Amino acid sequence: MCGIAVIVSGIKIILSSLDPNFISPIPLLEQKTLFSVDDIKGVLRRRGPDSLGCKKVLLRARVSSLPGGEQDVVAFVEDEDASEGENFHMGCGDAKEFIRELQFLGATLQLRGINPIVQPLVDMSGNILVYNGEIFGGIQMSSDNNDTEIFMQHLGLCCSHVSSPHNKTHTSGDKQSTVPELLSRIKGPWALIYWQSSSRILWFGRDAFGRRSLLVHWPTKEDPRFLLSSVSPHASVNESSEFADGEGISKTDFWEELPCGVYSLSIGDLGTDDYLIGEVLKHDWTDPKLKELITWERTSVQPKPEDLHVSHQKVYSRKEDSPLTPSILMESKLASTDCLLTSLPHRVMIALQESIMRRTALNTIYQATSVDYTNKCNAPVAVLFSGGLDSMILAALLDKCMDAKYEIDLLNVSFDGPFAPDRISARAGLKELQKVAPSRRWKLVEIDADLLKLTSETKHVMSLINPARTYMDLNIGIALWLAASGDGCLQDETGNDDTCVSVKYKSAARILLVGAGADEQCAGYGRHRTKYRNGSWLALNDEMKLDMQRIWKRNLGRDDRCIADNGKEARFPFLDEDVIRILLDIPLWEIADLNQPIGIGDKKILREVAHLLGLSEAASLPKRAIQFGSRIARESNRKNFGSNRAANQASAGSVTIHRNNS
Repeated sequence: MCGIAVIVSGIKIILSSLDPNFISPIPLLEQKTLFSVDDIKGVLRRRGPDSLGCKKVLLRARVSSLPGGEQDVVAFVEDEDASEGENFHMGCGDAKEFIRELQFLGATLQLRGINPIVQPLVDMSGNILVYNGEIFGGIQMSSDNNDTEIFMQHLGLCCSHVSSPHNKTHTSGDKQSTVPELLSRIKGPWALIYWQSSSRILWFGRDAFGRRSLLVHWPTKEDPRFLLSSVSPHASVNESSEFADGEGISKTDFWEELPCGVYSLSIGDLGTDDYLIGEVLKHDWTDPKLKELITWERTSVQPKPEDLHVSHQKVYSRKEDSPLTPSILMESKLASTDCLLTSLPHRVMIALQESIMRRTALNTIYQATSVDYTNKCNAPVAVLFSGGLDSMILAALLDKCMDAKYEIDLLNVSFDGPFAPDRISARAGLKELQKVAPSRRWKLVEIDADLLKLTSETKHVMSLINPARTYMDLNIGIALWLAASGDGCLQDETGNDDTCVSVKYKSAARILLVGAGADEQCAGYGRHRTKYRNGSWLALNDEMKLDMQRIWKRNLGRDDRCIADNGKEARFPFLDEDVIRILLDIPLWEIADLNQPIGIGDKKILREVAHLLGLSEAASLPKRAIQFGSRIARESNRKNFGSNRAANQASAGSVTIHRNNS
């Protein structure tokens, strides 16, 4: 996980293609700002503890004072500690000069490669890249490659192809890919900011599902800068201890989630008012397969009566299946004609296992870190673990992907000690995992918290979830933030009397597997059952499609920021492109059958996968969101409203956190 940002100052931004009503504010040479560059560095460094760097691109627009004088724009790259006077004393005589800048910030959590990486990267052509992501396909990678270095090489080969009123179309070869074409091919999560020097274009964006956070501040009169950042600095969120029910925040939020996609900021020549003009455009994805995933169209939605009859018979027979051993799993991958491949649960299980393998292959990942996983066999990968269906599947499949010498940490958070539902199911889940994988050393890391004592931590998480602002977001954010810290205790059995001693433990794993996307794709939410009851299969499909197309805004940006703040990287196996494709290819009635009771029909396909993995107890567990399973929602309601009942009454009008923005 990395932290990336850019600050664009002194350029008049044109947003007419995105927002026809946007009025571009006039850039200011000197202005008061809500936060400093050091504030941004501070929050980025928490995401990327291995290195922090800064580069500036200084733009000089020169206009001759002679009648009919020509104008041009010159770009210079400098390090953070360079002096403007040293770089820009050009003896231009009677030329009128306007100096504007783009400041790039990059903090790195290095998980791949054999050589240390310091962002921003700058190549021989003056191109600059800050990148937060992983490449799991679309570009050839060897085991010792670093994603950012390889990506920089490919971006450097891209031609520029952007047309706008302020920029001529630039092309450097008919056979070269454009930046949008390259980004459309990438499989895996990413957010990036890339300066293409030859064309004076700033490229930026997020992957099609928004698995990595990127916030944007569009210029305003109060702050006419254009900013992008992985996370909000603390100073841009003025918290108070007061909470209000409702009408929202007193001032428009400074930040917003950047919608998924590829964008360009083309910096042209001087406008009629003597300001540099920068026009923002959004570009279409070019890969047909990716477009299909984004539209999220399922071929088979409404079953015939005979389809449901056959499906029910399959479920009954699958429950008689025995758990799969690793050798059977491997045979199912190799034997294309094997009957296993015709079984829908097997297809889903294999796709998930391959997704986890891509996200946990050690290669040479850990040699740049301070923890020697190879010799000590510490846990290099952890699972955010409730003991529920999704996290149990992830844990069981992770066991099949990693060498048995490595430990696996299971991170569980509770706000009610041993009595929280998630703690109870986590302890039961540990026992079930020990049965199906007895040679693995599982570590259940129990992270206990008291919400009343988390005053400063709550304010900190409020800045992480920004621009989200509901109590639900805050509760989920605190739970994720604490769980991702991995700072808790292990229950160490001391003897035959089953007594346990609590031993302090902090997980060193830098990669965390998270079950996000399972409920959206497999009808795990209660509202899915409501939609089905009111509108049958078509309404259910529409609701699931809506969930997938807004997951970037409702869930993933927030989750990424809260987890990454601990110097950890969240990886989402259920949101792998191939897993999404497999689940879309399966008829909806095989994914879920909401005529069946809770714990059976919801996420039916995943419950069948759990049976195949020998997780019969986990296969019947109902859905329980982290804020309820950890009991933070109950504690939050008591703290802020006095009781659950009062909170429920207040929530009738969208409850929001009140922030005093001055």
